[in-house]
Amino acid sequence: NAAAAGIPIHCSLLLTEARDRHMLRLLVLHGPNLNLLGTREPSVYGQASLPDIDKSIVRRAGERGIAVQTKQTNVEGELVTWIQNARGHFDGIIINPAAYTHTSIAIRDAIAAVALPTVEVHLSNIHQREEFRHHSFIAGVALGQLSGFGPTGYLLALHALAAHLEAVSKASRPRTAPKNKPTASRR
Repeated sequence: NAAAAGIPIHCSLLLTEARDRHMLRLLVLHGPNLNLLGTREPSVYGQASLPDIDKSIVRRAGERGIAVQTKQTNVEGELVTWIQNARGHFDGIIINPAAYTHTSIAIRDAIAAVALPTVEVHLSNIHQREEFRHHSFIAGVALGQLSGFGPTGYLLALHALAAHLEAVSKASRPRTAPKNKPTASRR
């Protein structure tokens, strides 16, 4: 399959419809080696393949009326470019930077530069693993981090990011003053 061969995977749902009516648009980015899910260390990462995870994300997004695009790459610079290009096209980002979590200031800086609400996801609990995995360069610029929930973490991130964006949107709408009922004047 394409994922196992290291070919970037792209799934999308309703991105053209999102332009026609206001719909939340989320970008889901998967970092290096996630194309090997299902066969790579199943005791750590589980049995689900990346296409399986993407299908569940797209399905859940569709149920919530959210447009979503998913992408995977093993190339740090490609992740940076996708993050930079997200501004103006997406309302938020869900990212599993994988090993780049612990090494990439470039990805951290790209997330900070685009200023889109971002949720960091990890399939395994990075704080229960090797010491070098405990530090995340991404966490300081992310809205939040989900770690250790397996593929469900992506769905939790989708829910949390959508709720955050909906709350921000609602709070930024102008409030209309209550209409007073006209009163009869006495003469």
